[in-house]
Parts: sequence; structure tokens; C-alpha cells
Amino acid sequence: MRFILEIIRIIAIFTILGALFSGFLQLIYTNLHVTISNQNGWVIGVSIFLLLFVLYRNKIQFSGWYSGKKMYKLSKKTTRLLVILSCCLLILVPFIH
Repeated sequence: MRFILEIIRIIAIFTILGALFSGFLQLIYTNLHVTISNQNGWVIGVSIFLLLFVLYRNKIQFSGWYSGKKMYKLSKKTTRLLVILSCCLLILVPFIH
């Protein structure tokens, strides 16, 4: 039962924080006069997902209902790689047609 509650929690966290990040990025791109199409919309979505994944694995997972044996943080190298990749995707959005 705790596993199902944790899955629901993950979905809620990703939905709420994803919507907040998406709205914030849309505000920034609108102020920069960048139009968001389907192609760069997917890029924004993937970059937000990567950031939320890193945030969940390194911080949020330790405060939930599930307490499994395989709960561990991402390595520093993996965390840096995913955050840098996400930032690069966000920087590339204005240049995608």
C-alpha cells in the first residue's frame, strides 16, 4: 500500500512542479520574444523532467511513505551531467525552429 501511495505522490509532485516550472519558463521565453512550438515544447518538457528527476532522487524521495532498501542519491557525476544537459536544452530552445 505504501508503494501505491508513493507512486501517487510522485505523479502529483511531477505534475504540480512541472506545471509551475513550465509556466515560469513560458513567462521567460515570452519576455525574450521566443515562440514555443511543438518541437521546442518537447525539449522544454524533457529538460523539466530531468530537473524534477534529479530533485526527486536527491531530496524528495527520502521524505515519503516508501522506505525501501534501494533508496540512494544519484552520484555527483550523474547529477551534474543531468543538470547540465537540462540547462543546455533550455538554452537551445530559442534556436530550434
